[in-house]
Amino acid sequence: MLRFKIKEMIAKKEFAEGRRITIGEVAKAAGIHRMTLSKMINQRGYNTGTENLDRLCAFFDCEIEDLVEYVPATEQPSDSE
Repeated sequence: MLRFKIKEMIAKKEFAEGRRITIGEVAKAAGIHRMTLSKMINQRGYNTGTENLDRLCAFFDCEIEDLVEYVPATEQPSDSE
């Protein structure tokens, strides 16, 4: 499963810029619908297109590995936990 590290990237940008950054601000600046961004952040296993990943990498000025992490199935917590 792929895990999006968007929350971590927002926190890093907030620290660097010394201000609060909202999901709405990220969505608007990156050209991604806010609901799509919210699903990427909150829905485990959410499937998104490469265009959204490209836009987020441009917004955060980062590499794809800074934004996405592969989590092997054996390390994934079960839904009952």
